[in-house]
Amino acid sequence: MKIGIANDHGGYKLKTKIVDYLKRKGYEVEDYGTFSTDSVDYPDFAFQLGTEVVEKKVDYGIAICRSGIGISIACNKVKGVRCAKVDSTKDAKMCRLDNDANIIAISGAIWTGKALDIIDMYLKTEHIASERHDRRIKKITDYEEEHYK
Repeated sequence: MKIGIANDHGGYKLKTKIVDYLKRKGYEVEDYGTFSTDSVDYPDFAFQLGTEVVEKKVDYGIAICRSGIGISIACNKVKGVRCAKVDSTKDAKMCRLDNDANIIAISGAIWTGKALDIIDMYLKTEHIASERHDRRIKKITDYEEEHYK
């Protein structure tokens, strides 16, 4: 499985730990930066990650900024992205089960162990097709198709 990861300066330190962890677990990781704690604009990295996920160059994405909120908003501007800002393993599980999220966004300020637990849960959980959840996902996709051509 190939995982894309993107961050701003507020997520850099956590990102480096996540990348090392994922590689040790056997995942292929595509790191879209940033590569330091120098101030940058998170949308630049979010848009690149989102595009790579939608174009299937990576299977799933992980986005990190200081709060996780801004980068999740930016990721969701890419047509076809379903990015969930998650704070717990329960959030990570539910965003895959119900929403088939293709990117998660986390806060760069959370404890590393918690971040790794969240990522493990996200990557091991598969979307469970059901009429009601798939109907809702289709409404999102149809809206994007109709309004963002």
